[in-house]
Amino acid sequence: MRLITFFSKNSEAMIASLGQHIALVLISVGLGMVIAIPLGILLTRHKKAAPTVLALAGTVQTIPGLVMLGFALIFMGIGTLPALAVLTIYSILPILRNTYTGITEVLPSYKDAAKGIGMTKSQVLFKVELPLALPTIVSGIRISAVYIVSWATLAGMIGAGGLGDWIWTGLATYNTDYILAGAIPSAILAFAFSALIGFLQKLITPRALRRNA
Repeated sequence: MRLITFFSKNSEAMIASLGQHIALVLISVGLGMVIAIPLGILLTRHKKAAPTVLALAGTVQTIPGLVMLGFALIFMGIGTLPALAVLTIYSILPILRNTYTGITEVLPSYKDAAKGIGMTKSQVLFKVELPLALPTIVSGIRISAVYIVSWATLAGMIGAGGLGDWIWTGLATYNTDYILAGAIPSAILAFAFSALIGFLQKLITPRALRRNA
């Protein structure tokens, strides 16, 4: 009952923080897509470099978020910009890995058939490889979005706003109401992103691939 009262009194501020949190997620994942998808395509054309690049991206992913935010704070100050830079870096690996995997797993017979009817390399990419790889790529975007929802709560430490503000305020004041005011919407948001992108993934997956799965 006390928690409901707290949520009711602070509903406007919580909605504003939720909006900030969603913006952080959408912008960072969007930037991650802009970087990771072209890079993933490039790696499928230079497969010798792929293990090194993927290993490097995986190594960066293992660095704790607080450490990355600390470096961003030193070089970029406080606010939204350093938070977006760190979140974008973290969003890259799942999308990059799935883009590379999705395209490399397209059967050679499909590409050979496309070349046989006179398609250029770019036409094969955009009309055959990417459409067939799209469900796998979207799966990577789904993983990335769910991760970033949770990691974005750290952004409150450097003044980027979002639901993390409530969590860190609660930890600083030993007030569980504030902690739950940030944690509960974050969890719901993660489930919502996962369900929405999962639904989109099903829509764009060809029926034949769904049957095989």
